[in-house]
Amino acid sequence: MDTEKLFDLFLYAIPALITGGIAYYFFKEHINDEFNRRRYVLQRELQKESLPIRLQAYERLALFLERISPSKLLIRTHPTSSNKIDYESLLIATIEQEYEHNLTQQIYVSDQCWSIIGAAKNATIQLIRKASMQEKTDTSNKLREVILTELMDKQPPSNAALAFIKNEVGELW
Repeated sequence: MDTEKLFDLFLYAIPALITGGIAYYFFKEHINDEFNRRRYVLQRELQKESLPIRLQAYERLALFLERISPSKLLIRTHPTSSNKIDYESLLIATIEQEYEHNLTQQIYVSDQCWSIIGAAKNATIQLIRKASMQEKTDTSNKLREVILTELMDKQPPSNAALAFIKNEVGELW
């Protein structure tokens, strides 16, 4: 008779266990859905706040790329003497100073974008050094002329980085 009572108890417990398991599963799914919804809402709110800051960073980096473009850099930075080495150093120092001024913007852009901006800076410096090493370059004014004629055939390195920035900003929307 004890086994019969135990068997009856077992028969009554099975539906309760099944109902409890189903209720646990549904509540767990509901809690997970609610957690994901709240996380999504929080992410949207944070994105609303951070988007203007990110756009401002892209604007500053676009301005940096425009300022280091050799044609604009040469107009803005005049030689202090006729020595080409001094002028080369002045141009490179100006580019490095501009870069250091915008270092904090890397927080707001992708790693790939920041790498491309660094590559554009280095390519511009390399262009200046290469022009300075040519034999026909003997004065600062001749250096300016050689750099500008180099750019007649090809685009400045900053244009590729600027195109990348525009593409990345377009993906933010």
